[in-house]
Amino acid sequence: MPQPAKILLYYVFTPIADPQAMMLWQRELCERHQLRGRIIISKHGINGTVGGSLEACKAYVRRFKDYAPFKGVDMKWSEGTGLDEAGYSLDFPRLSVKARDEIVAFGAPDELEVNEHGVVGGGTHLKPDELHQLLETKPDAVFFDGRNAIEAEVGRFRGAIVPDTSTTHDFIRELESGKYDELKDKPVVTYCTGGVRCEVLSALMTKRGFNEVYQLDGGIVRYGERYGNSGLWEGALTVFDGREEVTFGNDVKVLAHCHFCDEATTRLQNCSEPSCRERLITCESCGEDLDRVRCEEHALVEA
Repeated sequence: MPQPAKILLYYVFTPIADPQAMMLWQRELCERHQLRGRIIISKHGINGTVGGSLEACKAYVRRFKDYAPFKGVDMKWSEGTGLDEAGYSLDFPRLSVKARDEIVAFGAPDELEVNEHGVVGGGTHLKPDELHQLLETKPDAVFFDGRNAIEAEVGRFRGAIVPDTSTTHDFIRELESGKYDELKDKPVVTYCTGGVRCEVLSALMTKRGFNEVYQLDGGIVRYGERYGNSGLWEGALTVFDGREEVTFGNDVKVLAHCHFCDEATTRLQNCSEPSCRERLITCESCGEDLDRVRCEEHALVEA
């Protein structure tokens, strides 16, 4: 039986003067504590998810918070699948630490403004209880999903608007398409997994004329911790590690259906083509047939 493991999910928007130096520090820190996962650093801040033993995660968080701009980080903890015999997380195949133009790839690195307090011009943060208060006072408020459409297929807030997006690069095109102009004078609540995508999305929406934009503080993760399946969230939450998806209790409403046999499921699986990153909703039975689990582009042609 695998040893217990933890997974950390976090982000901080703050000016980083030397992303390359930050990258080297983070890589050394993770290697020292046998952590695996993905960390992205840019001039705007840091975004990461790493996993390892409880002791390793605690040591990492202590050192992380020693850096003054990161002291106030909202570090989200969850249960991992376990550790391998060498003490590394089973949920991540390797450690990846990179410096890029953006910590979330919306394709707008020069548009985003960040200061020591975070994103400039973003939406008003709402904690889960504050979200419910807003909906009571402003029943015309709408949820706007800040994730890729496949994630929303598995789980979403009740009545949410789900843009036609395969990657975060698609959001600017969607916002400028005119599809959502009727929302510009309504209260709009953006949400995503842990909050990082909405930090950027809400700022992009504000700059494009959406007049009353909010963002769910801590994302779906914090909302699920507070309300489980008894609130406005329905379905499973897609995550980007070996777990693929998590739920907030046993009484999960299953929204999605297998792309291959139409069986109700919350399960995701990558396309079997090694070069492809598309995720497909796949029941356990269909998932065993790797020749079948392929996206439209990489589907095998039957003779």
